[in-house]
Amino acid sequence: MIKRAVAFLLLAWLLGFAIFTISPGAAPDDVRTDGIVVPTGAAGRIDRGLALIGRHAADRLLITGVGREVRPVELAVQYGVSPSLFALRVDLGHEAVDTRSNGAETAHWVQANGYRSIRLVTSSWHIPRARMELRHALGPDVTIVSDPVPSSPGLAMLFSEYNKYLIRRVALWLGLDD
Repeated sequence: MIKRAVAFLLLAWLLGFAIFTISPGAAPDDVRTDGIVVPTGAAGRIDRGLALIGRHAADRLLITGVGREVRPVELAVQYGVSPSLFALRVDLGHEAVDTRSNGAETAHWVQANGYRSIRLVTSSWHIPRARMELRHALGPDVTIVSDPVPSSPGLAMLFSEYNKYLIRRVALWLGLDD
């Protein structure tokens, strides 16, 4: 009986992992949202967010999880965009240190701006957990459009991210939220 239960759990975990690794696809470029949210981390995220804000795909962009010492002009220079774009349409969030606090920081930003829809720009492998944290922090009244940045994570990274996702999903399900 115990062997069957363990085998069932292992099979369920493997099937879940297989589904998790399937790319979530790309967001339609013609979808406009009130805001764009980019958690710092892997390459390509900020580039994608800046390209979207440059095309007026949203009113403002939040880059969440930025180091306290980083200034807007430094990022403008690093990413080759006008400092005025940062001054007028980009906000830097300095409070978040992980995916869960990215959600909390984003929720404050969304509420302060009165937004009803956001586009989440993050790595393809990070979309499920980042979206789950945003949904939890924002509640059901804010529309979240996923915009995965293509990436090629290693198997160890995928295993790690999947397990983090499962653990947090169970914690939320059990009501073990901070």
